[in-house]
Amino acid sequence: MIPVIALVGRPNVGKSTLFNQMTRSRDALVADFPGLTRDRKYGEGNYEGQRFIVIDTGGLTGDEEGIDAEMARQSLQAVEEATIVLFLVDGRAGLTAGDEMIADHLRRLGKPAHLVVNKTDGQDPDVAASDFYSLGFDQPFLIAASHNRGIRSMLDRLLPAIEEADAEDRADRYPGIRIGIVGRPNVGKSTLVNRMLGEDRVVVYDMPGTTRDSVYIPYERQGQEYTLIDTAGVRRRKNVREVVEKFSIIKTLQAIDDAHVVILVIDAREGLVDQDLHLIGFVLDAGRSLIVAVNKWDGMDGEDRARVKEQVQRRLDFLDYADKHYISALHGSGVGVMYDSVADCYESAMAKWQTNRLTAILQDATAQHQPPMVQGRRIKLRYAHQGGSNPPVIVVHGNQVDALPGAYKRYLENTFRRVLKVTGTPIRFEFKGSENPYANRVNRLTPRQKVKQDNDLKKGRRIKKPRMKSKKK
Repeated sequence: MIPVIALVGRPNVGKSTLFNQMTRSRDALVADFPGLTRDRKYGEGNYEGQRFIVIDTGGLTGDEEGIDAEMARQSLQAVEEATIVLFLVDGRAGLTAGDEMIADHLRRLGKPAHLVVNKTDGQDPDVAASDFYSLGFDQPFLIAASHNRGIRSMLDRLLPAIEEADAEDRADRYPGIRIGIVGRPNVGKSTLVNRMLGEDRVVVYDMPGTTRDSVYIPYERQGQEYTLIDTAGVRRRKNVREVVEKFSIIKTLQAIDDAHVVILVIDAREGLVDQDLHLIGFVLDAGRSLIVAVNKWDGMDGEDRARVKEQVQRRLDFLDYADKHYISALHGSGVGVMYDSVADCYESAMAKWQTNRLTAILQDATAQHQPPMVQGRRIKLRYAHQGGSNPPVIVVHGNQVDALPGAYKRYLENTFRRVLKVTGTPIRFEFKGSENPYANRVNRLTPRQKVKQDNDLKKGRRIKKPRMKSKKK
């Protein structure tokens, strides 16, 4: 699941500045006076391949009235939504009564919280943080958000710990194969969930936006454990106005990241639209297995069915490895066979392959179609091994791999997919080159070599490059 990080603290401690640094944007207004941020603002960040959601909030003082009270309510709601809380304090202003009030409230909520001492530039960071140890938090993060200092080291410590704890928690709470049902509003996601469960488990109504939160439903079918995840519909960004709908979209994106297999539901009567393609792109970026379910297939005549099939085949040509099912969630036609596709996708996503098998496939592929030449030298790919699952990651070692063309990478992906019989899931490749240990080494001449070189220059002889001598231990 994508971590949600809430930034809380007094007014003007630098929450919006940190928000912009973590999301690499300028979405939050920044100015040197308190109270500028009023509504909570959501943004997506990406650090070393790890995605996360950041929530910027208004300042808390403890004596809010009027609009300030509403700002405080928004901030506390962000804390409830968050996976982890970053409590920002001002290293220049020192500890205040407002900081103590916020720290006390965070302790009562029981949310994982970390202390972040901002504005430590221009002073000794340890001295700036000394006042805040009395709040009782673990070792604080010392940063200067306006100069982007200390943020990388903070994320290095935070994100791996969140990911590890969250993976263990998901395995305990939601066993078996996790299936995410996603799509636009009112395409029949909740109806499909009820049909796959065999009971009316979630609310179904002919109105967009019936489902507001992601619903996790563990169950068992024919001895296999599953967890179905019913999600809220995702509309185009310009049509999203309600705050609750914005949070519903975040929960949907988290559910995609949480699932093993994602079923994208498309309305056959409306056809494939751009928003469906955006959702497919997000599923592929998350590396999740994908099944396309074209719903509301009942009641359509032969001409309309042929038109929809042609459109799906043409616009989803890049998804030739994903199974496509034409179903009626309302009447149950075509729903049962999707479990076979789910099993194949899960098996492919979690597969383990031996290094010698992957290397043999790589050697056969390069023998059949050699990599191109770069600056008169042939690119060499030496061996391959598996680097991860869900999605499968194959690491290929060689030289000049940075110059490998995209077309050849696609050739390797198609070859590995065909030989390994991978279905429904994307395969990610990582190419690692071998570094020359002498690439940046300066060749120092001995005194005797320098004298010989000077004599050769005087006599006009061709200067030979001296041989490098290994250092004696």
